[in-house]
Amino acid sequence: MKVLMFGWEFPPHITGGLGTACYGLTRGLARNGVEVKFVVPKAYGNEDQRFVRILNASDVEAVYQDSLTESIRNMVTFIHIDSNIVPYSSEEEFNELRREYTEEQLHKRSELWYQRYQFSGKYGANLMEEVMRYAVIGAQIAKDMEGEFDVIHAHDWLTYLAGIAAKEISGKPLVIHVHATEYDRTGENVNTNVFNIEKRGMDAADKVIAVSNLTRNIVINKYGIDPCKVVTVHNAVRFAENDKGRPERALDDKIVTFLGRITYQKGPEYFIEAAAKVLKQVPNVRFVMAGSGDMLNKMIRRVAKLGISDRFHFTGFLKGDEVNDMFALSDVYVMPSVSEPFGISPLEAMRSSVPVIISKQSGVAEVLKYAIKVDYWDVDALADAIYGLITYPALSKLFINKGQEEVMSLKWNNAAMKVVEVYNSVI
Repeated sequence: MKVLMFGWEFPPHITGGLGTACYGLTRGLARNGVEVKFVVPKAYGNEDQRFVRILNASDVEAVYQDSLTESIRNMVTFIHIDSNIVPYSSEEEFNELRREYTEEQLHKRSELWYQRYQFSGKYGANLMEEVMRYAVIGAQIAKDMEGEFDVIHAHDWLTYLAGIAAKEISGKPLVIHVHATEYDRTGENVNTNVFNIEKRGMDAADKVIAVSNLTRNIVINKYGIDPCKVVTVHNAVRFAENDKGRPERALDDKIVTFLGRITYQKGPEYFIEAAAKVLKQVPNVRFVMAGSGDMLNKMIRRVAKLGISDRFHFTGFLKGDEVNDMFALSDVYVMPSVSEPFGISPLEAMRSSVPVIISKQSGVAEVLKYAIKVDYWDVDALADAIYGLITYPALSKLFINKGQEEVMSLKWNNAAMKVVEVYNSVI
């Protein structure tokens, strides 16, 4: 079986769990006899291609007029002005500008419709523009690869339009993979543009894969998708071939770690409030907040106001071996997410022999028995759980040993087998 897969990031160039999940899944699919061509907006050349072939969207020359069907053109509206492609959000704006050009002028500019876009592959201010351009590339790749794939697989909203475009060009079935929804990222204050893309992708897909039952329920209830169309496939964890031992520690203090984006969704403020409560009881503890995000400065100010700055460390964004080293140094890992579709990081912590505390509002809570689960808002319960794990060695050892056994069964090969079943159901 051959799969044309669209994703926004791939290791080692990742910003969170999405790239990690894509890497683990493609490895698992390869071991299940599936050949994957994985399209990223920007490839760097150092991606691991032992199990997947990486296609760089920035290297693809797209023919706008020829590669898009009418429905795709309506979905992704572009106009060429002085060789630049500018996306517009409404049909009215497009038609108003188009009237400024005669058919003859548009014809003269036809040679500019052969475009090679240079993507940043980031999550910057021009993200929506890159998402639209990526859809054009998706259509072109599907046209160029006619007959070379059996199914299309698109990860998260950034790639849904590309998946739809590829489906319309090729006629092949589309599977979309929901790693997070706009409701997870923003609560009820959703960005309507993102929501509409998510909804369009779910409607167009032949099957929708959700990373948890929590996410599946959101897809069904918030987006109105037929339950028969939505399948849950939980994420997994990969045991690296060269796992290192624990790095040497220069202090005896216990270390409690939060690792993730410092945003509303991840609940960093609850971690800080719990830390302040724990430090009133146990002074020889250090708390680490590893990551970056729009709430970072607010969290730094809150730590200072609570008077715990000497016990609190902000590392900034960590990647690769830095993440593994952080887990190896930790005595407890905390994920107090307000809404977490799944959450791979607790599995990575358990793999590193670290006991974990997770919110009940996370998808990973569905598959873990040996993790302490608290409501994200219950700061007292979170503080009590941290206190117990750093104070009672027997309790910590129990969760370490049982957690190791549990996480061993959560392998990407097993998740990939379920994804293959989804493919077979639509081909």
